[in-house]
Amino acid sequence: MSDQRQSQASSLEQVLAPALKERQQAHLYRRRRTLSSAQSAQVTVDGVQLISFCSNDYLGLANHPAIVSAFKSAADIYGVGSGASHLVSGHSHEHHALEEELAAFMGRDRALLFSTGYMANLGTIGALVGKGDAIFEDKLNHASLLDGGLLSGARFQRFLHNDLYDLEKKLSRSDSDRKLIVVDGVFSMDGDLAPLPELAALAQQHIDWLLMDDALVFGCLGETGAGTAEYFGLDQSQLPIVMGTLGKGAGSFGAFVAGSDVLIETLIQQARPYIYTTAMPPAVAAATRASLKVMQDEAWRRSHLQQLIEQFRTGAQQLGLQLMASSTAIQPVVFGDAETTLKVSELLQTQGYWVGAIRPPTVPKGTSRLRVTLSAAHSAEQVEGLLAALEVAVKSLPAEASLL
Repeated sequence: MSDQRQSQASSLEQVLAPALKERQQAHLYRRRRTLSSAQSAQVTVDGVQLISFCSNDYLGLANHPAIVSAFKSAADIYGVGSGASHLVSGHSHEHHALEEELAAFMGRDRALLFSTGYMANLGTIGALVGKGDAIFEDKLNHASLLDGGLLSGARFQRFLHNDLYDLEKKLSRSDSDRKLIVVDGVFSMDGDLAPLPELAALAQQHIDWLLMDDALVFGCLGETGAGTAEYFGLDQSQLPIVMGTLGKGAGSFGAFVAGSDVLIETLIQQARPYIYTTAMPPAVAAATRASLKVMQDEAWRRSHLQQLIEQFRTGAQQLGLQLMASSTAIQPVVFGDAETTLKVSELLQTQGYWVGAIRPPTVPKGTSRLRVTLSAAHSAEQVEGLLAALEVAVKSLPAEASLL
């Protein structure tokens, strides 16, 4: 290596290393864990068997035999890679059939597949608004929604969490012809629902558009699992833009946007992450088609999940733990301090339970929490075991940090 290249590399290390050290000292350093098993209630992590309460596989479908079988069969026909973007040569029969089935499932005219939820949000927002337009986002929206708004070029404004009064004030002050309201259906770190009926009414009153990201409860909420729109009974005219992900409740991979024919055609023509990305493997689309069928055939998964949610909340409240107003599979347990939260997570692991410690910048400073995620794959006994382990972990903390 030349002296100049060595100097550049050294400079890179000198600039970046201090920030990493600061993050470690503040107990905010993120570390990857390595799994050597399929997603399930019990997993093997870094060679150790743990009961997992940090997966987004809410319905326990990621390793469902029928879905795995559909994946294998499609791979025998279509191979592994899709070869190109949807607009070149990558749009297979499996992709097309999945889009039609998703549209029917969601009660929308059409649906469009994206490779990830992040790309779906960036692509949809960027295709709908730009310079001269206005976008209004809930303060606790997912990073992909916030990034989409910032990158769109539209005038970006955030309103207080689930605060309709604050949103209406901002809408009333805007003189943009095109205005887009963007919210999560369920908020990823708090687990609470957006007031969608009121938001829909407000959008219609101001002749604005409403986009709802339903990543976290697609498959889990509503009578058939069609998510927040079904739960609140909102049709396409009331809620014109719905995004859903397939890697959580559906146990597969990818994302979609559902809405009118004009909306979907606009995204096909203008959503850059759709146009310039290789399509997901056809076998993944086939697996997701099987997942949609399982969701509808095995409704017991949603009812069992709801029972586990109620069991956990009741037990955690009896322990005096600080919960948030969530009725979903996401159950945050707030400790506030990042170091304490990380310590509790480590103590749980020594007892055989894997629960993620969520710290800034993912959540605001002083609100660090364990993000307990429940799954239909869990048993009542496993939830009871987690509650017992939480009690032991919290009682093991120093007196000044203990919450019990």
